[in-house]
Formats: sequence, C-alpha cells, structure tokens
Amino acid sequence: MSYDSGHPWYYALGGDVLSIKQIWKLVHASGYKGYRRDEIGKLYGNDPKLKALKEEVISSLNKNISGYRKLAFSLHRYRLEEGLIKQEPCCDVHTNISLKHNHIYNDLAHLTYIDKQLSGQLELF
Repeated sequence: MSYDSGHPWYYALGGDVLSIKQIWKLVHASGYKGYRRDEIGKLYGNDPKLKALKEEVISSLNKNISGYRKLAFSLHRYRLEEGLIKQEPCCDVHTNISLKHNHIYNDLAHLTYIDKQLSGQLELF
C-alpha cells in the first residue's frame, strides 16, 4: 500500500486502524516534533509555561483518543455494510479517521518534544 495511516486512502483501501502504541512508535521512528515545535523549542527546563503546555497537550490527546475510538467503530461498521451497499471508494468516514490519527500523531510528537525539553538542563557557562 502506498499510503500511510495518516491518509484517507489508507483506510479506503482497507488499511488497519492503528493502536495508540503503534502511532507512538511511528512518531518516535520519524523524529517529528509536531507543528508546535518552534513554540516548544523556545521553552526549556523547569519552565511553568512548558508544564502548562504539557497539560494542554495531554488534555487534547485524551479527547483525540476518545474521538479516534468512536471513528474506528464507525469505520468498522462502514466496512461491514460495504458488502451490502455499494460504497464510495473514499468518503467522510475515511477522511475523519485519518484526520483524528494525525491529531493524535501531533499530540504524541508534542509530548515527546516537551518531555525532552523538560528533562534538559540549561548551560551553566
């Protein structure tokens, strides 16, 4: 399959719904820092803004995981009905789960980068 799990056609062509752990592994393998990398990169060490940002990202991740589970169920239902009714090759159910996957991917990338920044120590000299 030439599409990755962040693309609607991945799901339209029968791609598996990935677990959160599988998405996490993809984030780590890619080294991606998320779309907020510049904002996170300016914060370092025990910065209260960095801790607040981490809480914000964790809250976003929890909401996105909940939505992802619901969309995975919708995709499963859609695939079961596919044999009974002629379905469009790529439609909203595929786009929705791919977008939610990408939200989770970014949240996990942000958390990884935030944790790296929190564990860092400022130069003493």
